[in-house]
Amino acid sequence: MHGIIARRHGFDPKLEESFEDWDTIENNKRVAKIFDGMDYFLGVVGVITLALGAIGIINIMLVSVTERTREIGTRLAVGAREHEVLLQFLVEAITLSSVGGIVGILLATLASALLARVMQVPFLFNPQINTVAFIFSGAIGVMFGYLPARRAARLDPIEALRHE
Repeated sequence: MHGIIARRHGFDPKLEESFEDWDTIENNKRVAKIFDGMDYFLGVVGVITLALGAIGIINIMLVSVTERTREIGTRLAVGAREHEVLLQFLVEAITLSSVGGIVGILLATLASALLARVMQVPFLFNPQINTVAFIFSGAIGVMFGYLPARRAARLDPIEALRHE
C-alpha cells in the first residue's frame, strides 16, 4: 500500500520519514495522560484557592472581632451568653464564605460557558458538583470562623468595654 501512495505522490517509499503511522490506542493514551495532568493541576489550584479563602476569612473575622470589641463587651455586659456571641460570629463567617462560594460558582460557570463557546464544545453544568462546592465553602466558614468567634465569645466584658 505504501508503494501505491508513494508513486501517486512522487516520493521514495523506502524512506521511513515518508510515512507516519497513527495508532489510535496510543493517541487515546496520550490524551488521557493530558487530561489526568489537567485534573491534577485543577485540583492543586482548587486546594490553593480554598487555602487562600480560608486565610482571608480568618483574617477578616479577626479584624471584625478587634474592631467590634466594645460592642461585644456591651453585649456580654448586658447579659448575652458566650454561645450567643459565638453563634453571631459563626453565622457571619458562614455568610461571608457562602456568598464567596456563590460568587465563585457564578464566575466559574460563566467562564466555563464562554470557554465552551469559544472552543465549540458542549457546556455541561453539573448541579451536584456545584452543590458540593457551595457546602464546602460554608464548611470553610465554620472551620476558619470558629477561632475568631471563640475569641469574641471569651472576651472579658470589662476589658472589652475599656478597649479603644
